[in-house]
Formats: sequence, structure tokens, C-alpha cells
Amino acid sequence: MSIITLAFDGDNERLSNLCGNLDEHLRLIEQRVMVNIGNRGANFQISGNNEDIQNAKEILEELYRQTKDKWLEPNDVHLVIQEFGPEFKDLKQDKHDRVIKTKAGLIRGRTPAQKEYLYNMEKNDINFGIGPAGTGKTFLAVAAAVEALQKDEARRIILVRPAVEAGEKLGFLPGDLTEKIDPYLRPLYDALYEMLGFETVNKLIERHTIEIAPLAFMRGRTLNDAYIILDEAQNTTIEQMKMFLTRIGFGSTAVITGDASQVDLPRNIKSGLKHALEVLEGIEGISMSHFTSVDVVRHPMVAKIIDAYEKSDEAERIQKERREKAREKEREKERLTATQTA
Repeated sequence: MSIITLAFDGDNERLSNLCGNLDEHLRLIEQRVMVNIGNRGANFQISGNNEDIQNAKEILEELYRQTKDKWLEPNDVHLVIQEFGPEFKDLKQDKHDRVIKTKAGLIRGRTPAQKEYLYNMEKNDINFGIGPAGTGKTFLAVAAAVEALQKDEARRIILVRPAVEAGEKLGFLPGDLTEKIDPYLRPLYDALYEMLGFETVNKLIERHTIEIAPLAFMRGRTLNDAYIILDEAQNTTIEQMKMFLTRIGFGSTAVITGDASQVDLPRNIKSGLKHALEVLEGIEGISMSHFTSVDVVRHPMVAKIIDAYEKSDEAERIQKERREKAREKEREKERLTATQTA
């Protein structure tokens, strides 16, 4: 076991911000990085194995740097721990780094997949972001759309989502058409409010600079000079996906996001997202960014839950293949028996 000492300047407010309420930030780092952290005033002592204590030192230094501009929350600590994790050691040398400026501050990819995703959206006309919940697919797409609008690279933002219930039958929804579809589009509203502010978003919606609509409203339209995002695309049918992709006009960029493992369509209907990934693979001007559990930027448990479900799905797939092989052998045996009898 090794020990290193780290000293910051004596700004008590920033030190309190760094440590968190009842040192919760330090305890989170200890738990995630497998080190022990003790501090007295501005002096911190980190003990553990060499690689872990160096990792913890970099995390504390980055967090202290951030205390200059904002008050840290546990979520900020989680993101920094993830950024300095072993999967992302070379992240800062990535030539595809792209930073987006919004009212909420600077937004950039924290993982290699997120950085590639942002880079692809800048370089391609049609972009797919595929992966589990919490990987930033929709949030980063909205950020790229907001940047395009602010730079006059797009005249409007169009946010689209299929109105499919997530495994539940909600029945009749009260209100006018806008009020009926709002629940399905709430994640898109939330991302816009965070980046532009409530009043600005509502003004842009009133001017139709930002349009939020269900997928069915796209039929028959041609969308020029627009930034178009289709969210929850795993719940489109093949026909709907084709319809959406053929709406794209000159000067437009389209981003299609979804999680192929969470399809809410009836069992006998194939997901338009899965079909599009097969059909459009390798076409120039179309990018496909894939996310995994290591790209999750929510609570650490979310990544563990995703991994557990993926293992379960894989085990079920293997069992299904074995059952199919066993049935095929049984059928072959029956054919041979019938032939010999004849």
C-alpha cells in the first residue's frame, strides 16, 4: 500500500465544496476508486495501490478546479470519476473532441463513444445513436441541435417521437392534441429547458422555430434547413422509419436515437430502428454510434442494471439456440426413421 499527500490552497469555501456535505464526495471517491482519503484542512492524504491513488489524485484535482465555477453535486463527482476511469485514460488526447456552448454551460462528450457521436453529428447528414438509457444519446443530440440553431446552421429544430406507450395501456388522455402528446415528448422538453431556459424555449416554440411533434405528423412533409431529432426510434415500424428518413431535405441534419433492447411494439412487428441499421450500414453520409453501459452518465447502479439485463438476454438467447438445435436433431431423427420404415 502506498500513500501520497495532496495540498490545495486554503479557500475554506472551495474545500467544503470539494468534500461535500459530511464528506460525502470523499466517501464516494473512496467507494468507487478503492482508496482511503483523509483530510485535515487543505491537506489530503490518499492511501491505496499506486494506480488507484494516482487516479484519486487526478479526480480530486479536477473536482477542486471545478469548485471555482460551481457548487458540486454528487452527480458531478460521479461524472468526473467516470471520466478518469481506466476505460477513458486516453480521452483527452482524442482528436474528435467537440465542445458545445449552451446557456447551461459547456457540453462535451465524456466517453469515447459520446465524443465520436458528437463528431459524427457535425460531419454527417444522418446519424444514429443506439444504446441503453442514460448514455446521453438524446441530450447530446439536442445540444448539437441548439448549437446549430445558434450558429444559424439550421433555421429550426424539429423534435419527433413515436407516441407508443412503454408496455402500458394508458387509455384516454384528456386535453387538446398538444396536451395528449406532451407526455411522450417530455424528455425532449427537459433537455431544451436545461440548455436554453424555460422562457426562451416557449418563445421559440410559439414562433415555430422549435417544433415538437409525434412521428405521424411528419408524413407528406419535406424538411429543409432543419435539425431533426427522432427520439425513441426503436418504437417505429419499418414503414414509419422509411417515411421519416425520406422527409429530410436540403441543408438538414437528422439524428435518430433509440435503444434496440427496449422495443414497445407488438411482438409480431419488427422495429424500424433495427431494420434501418441493417439496411443502411456502410452508406456514406450516414453514421452509426453505439453506446454501452460504460457510457452511462446516470447513477452507477444504472450501468450495473444494464449489464445484468444484457447477461440475462444473452443467456436466454443461448438457451433458445440450444432448444432449436435439439428440435432440429429430433426432426432429423424422425425423418430418418420415416425413411427407413418406408
